[in-house]
Amino acid sequence: MKCIVLAAGYATRLYPITLNTPKPLLEVAGRTILDRIVDKIEIVPYIDQIIVISNDLFYQNFVKWKSSYKGSKEITIINDLTRSNETRLGAIKDICFAIHHLQIQDNVIVLAGDNLFDFELLDFVNYYNFIQTDCITSHLMEDVERIKRTGVAQIDSNNLLLSFEEKPKYPKSMYAVPPFYIYQKETLPLLDQFLQEGNNGDAPGMLLSWLLTKRPIHVFLFQGERFDIGTIDTYHEVQDIFINKEKI
Repeated sequence: MKCIVLAAGYATRLYPITLNTPKPLLEVAGRTILDRIVDKIEIVPYIDQIIVISNDLFYQNFVKWKSSYKGSKEITIINDLTRSNETRLGAIKDICFAIHHLQIQDNVIVLAGDNLFDFELLDFVNYYNFIQTDCITSHLMEDVERIKRTGVAQIDSNNLLLSFEEKPKYPKSMYAVPPFYIYQKETLPLLDQFLQEGNNGDAPGMLLSWLLTKRPIHVFLFQGERFDIGTIDTYHEVQDIFINKEKI
């Protein structure tokens, strides 16, 4: 299994702190967001390569980060060759770029490089190994206004995904879907088909409704929280949460 970490965004909502530093390399309680994500990846024995996809503007920042990496996984940094928020490829195009650039023919786990989470990735991968379909993650979110700003899943009693909506005005459930996905190797050509049909290549959640018409998707339900660092305010909130958590 390959792990693709999406890190090619420009994080304009966090300016000025992301003018010279990519969001995944911002520190949270003394460690970078990317380091904290990689900690979770490290304990998954099935993952043999971590692929960080960057833009051209911050490519050297990630190359420098790689030089200090002390873990056991093979690390590959890919440059998607974009230089601005206006010319960015978007998440799904970046996934396809990585797949074609490295000629990936394995199962792929995709993680957003700006989301921290409580659950163990190993549990997610073990669930995938058991269920043997494409998989997403989800958790209950009781704040209605907050769930309107994320992806929302409808799930049956067997944890099969029934429907998905991106940032719905009227959510059909309270199951939030963070940007963590496992695609079977047989699914990878469908990502190209999705783009060839003219669909939005930016948010990976946009793919799910389309993919549901082609293949079954199961949902790994996790306990705990995930932290989407999208604004200066949420960055400071997450800082406080992690500083207080690590004092315990």
